[in-house]
Amino acid sequence: MRISRYILVFLVGFLIAKFWYQKKDNHQQKEEVRVVVNSIKNMSKLVISSGNFSEVYNFTDSKKYFYETISFDKKAIVTVNAKVEVGYDLSKLEIEVDSLAKKIYIHKIPKAAITIIPDVKYFDLQQSQFNAFSKNDLNKINEKSIEKIKQTVELTNLKKEAKTRFFEEISKIYQLSAIYGWEVVDKTNSRFLSDFKEVNLLK
Repeated sequence: MRISRYILVFLVGFLIAKFWYQKKDNHQQKEEVRVVVNSIKNMSKLVISSGNFSEVYNFTDSKKYFYETISFDKKAIVTVNAKVEVGYDLSKLEIEVDSLAKKIYIHKIPKAAITIIPDVKYFDLQQSQFNAFSKNDLNKINEKSIEKIKQTVELTNLKKEAKTRFFEEISKIYQLSAIYGWEVVDKTNSRFLSDFKEVNLLK
């Protein structure tokens, strides 16, 4: 009888301990998943690099009559001061968290968006009654001046700086996965995250 009692007490104690540790392990796992998910959600929603640019654009147009012996010209000097922002909207980052396999899948990354806020001013505006500036002319001048700003942006490091800042945000996911022993899986089929890994391996 005593042996049976000891066995019964042992079994009850074993079951209580197993239930306690299993409950504790489940709690830790839920806490770990909560930390991972919240950390991803709390990344900066918008990563931006900005700069100010200035361009001068000269516009000329001529209308000639009577075998080009008479010419009516219109001219304008246009200055463009523009604030340019290059950014990544991280709310468009598509991420899946597999808590059972301890994997973070990155399905889609946002493309860089360029926003130009121009301030266009006209100087030395010359026109004649037979060749005056129309609304369409002014719209075209605005478009060309903004296009010149875009070309200037391509020659600067603004896009590279925005990409670097995006890498800094993405690195938080990789650092977090390393802490908890998770794996980050790139499902984007793009060179973007490959470039990120190469940059970080060189550090």
